[in-house]
Amino acid sequence: MKISARNVLKGKVKNVKHGSVNSEVTIALPGGGQIVSIITKKSAQDLRLSKSKQVYAVIKATNVMIAID
Repeated sequence: MKISARNVLKGKVKNVKHGSVNSEVTIALPGGGQIVSIITKKSAQDLRLSKSKQVYAVIKATNVMIAID
């Protein structure tokens, strides 16, 4: 796989929760963290996402916000 995005995180699917239109996909990262993505239900089905499947979280953003308390 080649992709122009610089932020690519490899992990395993921890959970997939399907809604009527979208699916919430939780990815477990190697360091113990996790990332959650909302994608269309059709995309989740087309990718055949299931628990323990190896995937890549690809983050392409032009803005990163930083906040403090």
